[in-house]
Amino acid sequence: MNPVVVIPSYWTGHDEPSTLGEVGVYDYATPITKPVPELQTCLESLEGVRGVLRVIVLVISEASCAEGARARVNAVCRMHPDLNPLVVGAREADLMARAIGRVSPTMMGDVVSLRGYGAIRNMGLAVAAALGHDVVVFMDDDEVVADENFLINAAYGLGLATRQGLPIAVKSGCYHNSEGSPYATEEKPHWYDRRWSKRVEFNQMMHRLQGGTRISRSSYACGGCLAVGARAFCSVPFDPFITRGEDLDYVLDLRIYGYDVWFDQDWWVWRKVPPLREGVELFRQDTYRWEYEARKLQVANGSIGLHPVRPESLRPYPAEWVSPEVSRRISTTALLRAVGCREHRRYLQIWRHGHAEAREWAAREGESYFRLQTYWSKMMGAIWANPVLAQELQRLGGVVQTGEERHG
Repeated sequence: MNPVVVIPSYWTGHDEPSTLGEVGVYDYATPITKPVPELQTCLESLEGVRGVLRVIVLVISEASCAEGARARVNAVCRMHPDLNPLVVGAREADLMARAIGRVSPTMMGDVVSLRGYGAIRNMGLAVAAALGHDVVVFMDDDEVVADENFLINAAYGLGLATRQGLPIAVKSGCYHNSEGSPYATEEKPHWYDRRWSKRVEFNQMMHRLQGGTRISRSSYACGGCLAVGARAFCSVPFDPFITRGEDLDYVLDLRIYGYDVWFDQDWWVWRKVPPLREGVELFRQDTYRWEYEARKLQVANGSIGLHPVRPESLRPYPAEWVSPEVSRRISTTALLRAVGCREHRRYLQIWRHGHAEAREWAAREGESYFRLQTYWSKMMGAIWANPVLAQELQRLGGVVQTGEERHG
């Protein structure tokens, strides 16, 4: 195997968090002024991992701080030459866009880019393919690896088949919190969030995954501890149209096209999770997300040639969140929050109009992913181990040399 570690790294030019729900705004971004960024700690932990051949860092930032973010990432990566780091920022992304455009001139929007969770993952897959890596191991930059056998565990079983002949093409590990637990803290939700909390369902699923054999079929994927073999990533892209939760969505995408995600209970990372900023914009974004998931499954299950994925096959999680019944859950929660939260007017607006707009959007976009999938394999085949493209990527994104050497 020829694995590569891919790390999306999100940056911002200010210390105050941006408003979730805005285009190009993510759950957490590192201020470029932060003395010790998360990426530095992450790469330091990878120094102790055996078998690291290359680390690809995807730089995602606001346009206003793009140069500063690139400079910070370059500086951090230069401190770790043994990891053979490659930085993918705006110029490398433009190179990939031009290469892909020559193969698929009718490419719809930013399906492989540094903007949007799914498109960012697809950029990692495309760059890995161009460099000839047959396994992509995704991490997040706010994680720490504590096991020198991290990549060995990532590759364990990958590319083989189960006793039933099912291919193991994609594997997920999980996050451990500061207490060494993979479970979510089950705090009692506010009365207005009783139909919106996923912690109990998530923990029921995790308990089942932790209690069986080392590798088991999963309805869950941890985007920061995810190994994807070329057999899968050259056939099935991430969905660039979903608003958030692209890792969980990838489980559905893979099942639709005949693959599964397999959970390895011996593979995990420490995660330093910043508090997630709950609020009306996050709720609005999730409204679009879950309506889209339910609609996409309806389209897939009604299409000839695709594998049906029934919500009940995804119990205990995320079954209730990808079924048509999620619309009632959204509506109920929006109304209860309109009564119980300070931003009651904005939640009332979602209940009155925003939810309907999300359903309409999901109805329009529910088939978009399947159009992308029809030419994904052709595109990946054309750029696979492309020597010219690989050489140019390494010239632009290599950071071990000085800037003068790179452009000289």
